[in-house]
Amino acid sequence: MNPEISIVIPVYNEVDSIEPLCHSVINAMQGRNYEVIFVDDGSTDGSDQRLDEWCAGYTNFRTIHFKTNAGQTAAMDAGFKQAAGKYVVSMDADMQNDPADIPKLLEKLNTYDMVCGWRQKRNDPWIKRISSKVANFIRNKLSQEDIKDTGCSLKAFRRECLCRIKLYNGMHRFLPTLFRMEGFTVAEIIVNHYPRKFGKSKYGISNRAFRAFIDLLVVRWMKKRKLNYEVDND
Repeated sequence: MNPEISIVIPVYNEVDSIEPLCHSVINAMQGRNYEVIFVDDGSTDGSDQRLDEWCAGYTNFRTIHFKTNAGQTAAMDAGFKQAAGKYVVSMDADMQNDPADIPKLLEKLNTYDMVCGWRQKRNDPWIKRISSKVANFIRNKLSQEDIKDTGCSLKAFRRECLCRIKLYNGMHRFLPTLFRMEGFTVAEIIVNHYPRKFGKSKYGISNRAFRAFIDLLVVRWMKKRKLNYEVDND
């Protein structure tokens, strides 16, 4: 029987988080028909072996392995394309997202096509919080959006809508905009956010600010150039 819910989790060098994250997902999803798709983004710390060991014991958990590191958008895209569920959830592997929030996102999908998590109380270093606020303001201003937390990976989608979205490198940050460009509805709900327990962040100000700004200009261009017409058959 196909799962109703597919949870897609990109993994890049998060070996110590994998087992506790899996237990958290199991606890949060009790009584639901779901699958978990890990996408190993070319990890070099043993995450690939740990994922294989876990998935060998749980038939609703599986892993896609990249030969080399391809980035978060590529990992999400690969997971989305393998998802079999009616509803698809994305989240990070670092345990800063809370799997217990997933049922709340799914409930909101009864009336929306996409639901974004909003980390209202973030547990990150102050420099990361400030840079995210600035980036979020600029992103919303230039893309004419009102999403409070575009960087939160914890999101839920209707799969039939997600299948109509084509992702390019870096575009996972703009999924709410891409959904709205297709005429889909988007909502935001407050979710938990925890301090990182293991490893270190893979994405900082220096390695994403310029690329994110270029991606933003591309999305702005796409919105301005989108075809917009109605056929009159009278």
